[in-house]
Amino acid sequence: MNESRGLTRIGVFYDGNYFFHVSNYYNYVHERQRRISISGLHKFIRNKIGYLEYGQGNSSHCQIVDAHYFRGRLSASEASQKGNLLYYDRVFDDILLSEGITTHYLPVRGSKEQKIDKGIDVWLALEAFELAFYKRFDVVVLIASNSDYVPLARKLNSLGTRLMLLSWDFEYRDDYGNYRVTKTSQDLLEVVTYPVYMEEVINNPTPEETPLVDQLFVSKDFVAPKEEVVVEGDHDHEPDEYRVSTVLSVKSGYGFINYPPENLFFHYEAVVGCDFYDLQPGDKVRFKIVRNDRGEDVAIDVELVE
Repeated sequence: MNESRGLTRIGVFYDGNYFFHVSNYYNYVHERQRRISISGLHKFIRNKIGYLEYGQGNSSHCQIVDAHYFRGRLSASEASQKGNLLYYDRVFDDILLSEGITTHYLPVRGSKEQKIDKGIDVWLALEAFELAFYKRFDVVVLIASNSDYVPLARKLNSLGTRLMLLSWDFEYRDDYGNYRVTKTSQDLLEVVTYPVYMEEVINNPTPEETPLVDQLFVSKDFVAPKEEVVVEGDHDHEPDEYRVSTVLSVKSGYGFINYPPENLFFHYEAVVGCDFYDLQPGDKVRFKIVRNDRGEDVAIDVELVE
């Protein structure tokens, strides 16, 4: 435990694709049905480090002096073809800017998305190490999950920089019937100074943590940008063929499209160009059809037709 009362300087680094995935889970699947708040998360980080470094929750001596957000993103022309996606991107940029977060984007084009993900990992690691070296952070906070960041953790250890990892492990069966698992690399957990298991904190907060956990989530009236998701499946229909119909119903995290002779299921991850909660019964949508793991036809790339 650090006995000094000098300023503890914190650098925060977001793997944006991972953060959006976690935020989507809490908005659409978890009982809270709300997204993660950037400002609430930063307040939680400062208080958590204050407790771990000094044994108390007073965060006045723990300050985030640098924060960076890394993610792949569609070009402006591509995003403008996805309904309100360009607007939502700007809204989220404004939120990041208001919290003093520097954004780093790589362009996403077609089938290169996996390469972009790897490029983001490398870029984040290089920036985090360089900034930790020159700015002498006391603690680096990493919001990520995969083992690609193990070399970064070891390099930070060699500098004597303490590393906090915010990790989420959760599993659920989506409404397609497919089993979904998000799990943090054990190799990464073993090389960080402060592993923080966020799902445990959120689901079972201590009395002292409860106010901070409540502030981790945004109000219901905020709609964050919706990321484009590729859904894998067996295509019995022409992959590029769009169909047009109307929304029959919208439930918690899923809905149905009127498509005789049966209603066609769609999941929140299948909606592009707008937020899932923007859709209302009777709205006209266009979509593609694929077959899920259970052999059932489902809709993907569901877009609101203005």
